[in-house]
Amino acid sequence: MSTFVERLKKFNLTRRVIYGVLGVITYPGLVLINRLKITGGENLKNLPGRNVLFVSNHQTYFADVITFLHIFFAAKWGRYKGLGIPYYLLNPKTNIYYVAAAETMKDTWLTRLFAKAGAITVKRTWRAEGKEVQRGLDPGDTRNIARALNDSWVITFPQGTTKPFAPGRKGTAYIIKQNQPIVVPIVINGFWRAFNKKGLKFKKRGSLLSVNIKEPLDIDYNAPVEEILDQVMDSIEQSKKYMLKGRHHLMSIIDK
Repeated sequence: MSTFVERLKKFNLTRRVIYGVLGVITYPGLVLINRLKITGGENLKNLPGRNVLFVSNHQTYFADVITFLHIFFAAKWGRYKGLGIPYYLLNPKTNIYYVAAAETMKDTWLTRLFAKAGAITVKRTWRAEGKEVQRGLDPGDTRNIARALNDSWVITFPQGTTKPFAPGRKGTAYIIKQNQPIVVPIVINGFWRAFNKKGLKFKKRGSLLSVNIKEPLDIDYNAPVEEILDQVMDSIEQSKKYMLKGRHHLMSIIDK
């Protein structure tokens, strides 16, 4: 048991160092080069330290997750409306994981380092090596997510792609149904404008990055996975209802 405890302490120390390095590198891009607006941060206050699943729309591969980590680290220090001075990087929250496609975590030394900071890498069930595929969920992937939820917070992107209004993947609903976590929706905007697709290079400086953290969902865990997925997609504003709203707004602008 003592050996396991020592390994866990060493692992957490390694993650703190990685989070600190990544945090220092990425902080200026969020609050100095661009403008970060956080709403609903108070919804993080009373969450337990485990079995919490954050679901969000997706606009870049890495900038989205990096921003969430900054926000969660700041919340640990009692900051819910903004990041302020990043002293929170001296002792960041370590029980946070995020789900990422395995193929995106091997590109550069930076992404490989980022993977060590808490990535749960999964195989895409619909795409591999740039080609469309059809395959079922890997049981090993779902087990890894379940283990992470057992004592941590987990961030996932139900669409699995940065394409807006792409359909959600049933895997997220299966995970919710099986593990019955507290599900917290997050809606982001502006990241696609500020960063390139990977989220590691600037595209337009001075952009407004908005992060809206909503109240936990009231979920019927006995409901069919399709119903749970619909609820999740609606909460992150990526359902057909929101897609139609977006089209209606665009048409009204064109008509003017």
